Amino acid sequence: MTERQRLGVAPARARAGGAALAAGFLVCACATGCSGGNAAADDAHAPADAVRTLRRAPDALLEAGSAQARTSMEMAAGGTRVTIRGEGAYDFRGQRGRLTLALPQDPTGAAEHVPITELLAPGALFMKNRGAGVPADKWVRIDTATLVDGNLVTGGATDPYAAAEVLRGTRTAAFVGRTEVAGVAVRHYRGTADLALAAESASAADEAAVRAALEAAAKGFATATVPFDVYLDDQGRIRKIRQSFAFVNGQRGRTVAVHSTTLLYAFGAPVTVTLPRARDIYTGRIAEKQP
Repeated sequence: MTERQRLGVAPARARAGGAALAAGFLVCACATGCSGGNAAADDAHAPADAVRTLRRAPDALLEAGSAQARTSMEMAAGGTRVTIRGEGAYDFRGQRGRLTLALPQDPTGAAEHVPITELLAPGALFMKNRGAGVPADKWVRIDTATLVDGNLVTGGATDPYAAAEVLRGTRTAAFVGRTEVAGVAVRHYRGTADLALAAESASAADEAAVRAALEAAAKGFATATVPFDVYLDDQGRIRKIRQSFAFVNGQRGRTVAVHSTTLLYAFGAPVTVTLPRARDIYTGRIAEKQP
C-alpha cells in the first residue's frame, strides 16, 4: 500500500455539499463519577480530583465490557463544514468494533458515496466501500501505528476506546455540573489532555497497540494538547465525549480543527466483530483522491 499521506492534505476545495471533502478526509489516510454523593459535593471537587476521575474513566469501560456507539466528526475547510456520522458497537475488552459511516449528501439530497464500513481492532483499521479504486468487495487494512494521527481522526470516526484512552493523559480538568445525556443523569467535565502522557499511561489491555497509536498522534498533530468535554454516568462510564484535534493543512500550512464526538449507550450488549480473511484484503494501489 503506497498511501501514507497526512490527513491535512485533503483537498481544501470541497464540491457542493462537502461530500468530496468528506471522501478526501477518509482517503488521505490510506468522549469517575461516584455512585453516591450529590451536586453540592461535586461542586466542591478540587481540580486534582477531577483529573484522577477522568484518568480512571477508561477502566470503567473495560468493566462494562461493551456498548453501542454513535459518532460524529466535524471539519471546516474552504468555507465548507463537513460532518461524517457513524453508528455501531464496540467491545472494550477485545478492543474490537464495527461502525457504519455516512458521508454528507450533495445539494439534491442524494448520497455521493455509499456508507463505509469500518472494523476496529488492536493496531488495525479495516475499511470497506472506501472508494479510491478499491473493489467494492474488498477491505483495506491500515496499520494505525503508521498513521500520523494514530486513527483518532483519519478514519472519519474516533475509535471509542482510543478516545477514552486519551483521558489517561488528562492534565487539567474541572467539574462543570450535572446534566443529562439521552435521559441519563451524568456529570459534565471539561479539560485538556496530553497525548504523550496518554501514551505513557496506556492501559495493560493491549498496551502496545494503544501506546503506539497515541505516540503517533502525539507526534503527528499540530499540538499534542486535546481539549475535551466528557460526560460520565454514576458508574464512571463515558456517555459522551467531545474532543478537538488540530492538524496542519499540508497545502496551505494552516492549522485545522477536527471535532470528534462519541456517544455510548446500551452497555453490556453483545458485540461480535469478525475480521476479514487475508484473501478479502485489497493490496493494490490506492488513489490519492476521489475521481
